[in-house]
Amino acid sequence: MSGRPAAPGGEDRPLPTPAPALPAGAVALDPALRDAFRRLAADLDGIDLDAYRAAGRDPLDPIVGAGNPGAAVGFFGRDPGRTEVQSGETFTGAAGRLLRRTVHRHLHGDDAPADAQALRAVGPLFFWASTVPYKPVGNRAWPLRTKARFKPAVADLLTRHWHGQRLVTLGREAFFWFGIGESAAVRGRLDAFWRSPDRFDADRHLAVELADRDGRPHRFELHPLPHPSPLNRVWSGRFAGLLAARLAVLGVGDGAAG
Repeated sequence: MSGRPAAPGGEDRPLPTPAPALPAGAVALDPALRDAFRRLAADLDGIDLDAYRAAGRDPLDPIVGAGNPGAAVGFFGRDPGRTEVQSGETFTGAAGRLLRRTVHRHLHGDDAPADAQALRAVGPLFFWASTVPYKPVGNRAWPLRTKARFKPAVADLLTRHWHGQRLVTLGREAFFWFGIGESAAVRGRLDAFWRSPDRFDADRHLAVELADRDGRPHRFELHPLPHPSPLNRVWSGRFAGLLAARLAVLGVGDGAAG
């Protein structure tokens, strides 16, 4: 069974489970923002209820992860997958592990052990977010209307709960999220940048503004990369090198990541 979560207290709703223990230095999601996400998801069609039920997790609980609000660099992806539902933590599936291994290698060298504990320890060095913090059925990208529904809450996460500006976006969905509900001029700038063949070069980034709940603009730098999924045959083999180059330009490893 999959689709719309049962109303609070419904018989089909899995029992809430405690969030997993956070790595040292990590900060849990603000309770008020967690409640806002839950309200937005309460009548949402398309949440993969089977995956949440199999993991014994509440399908209304957002998977936002153990972001560091003081980190100078953040990662912005599409949405969680089955592994993230099981772990309750962002960027822990195949794509996330590739990303974390690349960061770990950049920080500690090729010979440093990269076991599960080491990869998890990468989490508190950065801020982590995604366009919609819920797993969709079939891992299909959420439709535009769903991303638009969640955009104010995700914008609140980025503008009020993170103090950094440099955001590594992973794939097309994450990059173009910044154009949802924006003017034609903003969407045009995003489109022109994405069409550039050198968009993934380490020294290329795009400055954008994102309004907070009070309408005040916050400046961000988007540093786009392809999605690290193993299914992305065009770019998966090049992703680690592209990310390593980005990390070097962003000063990660020189005290800039935290």
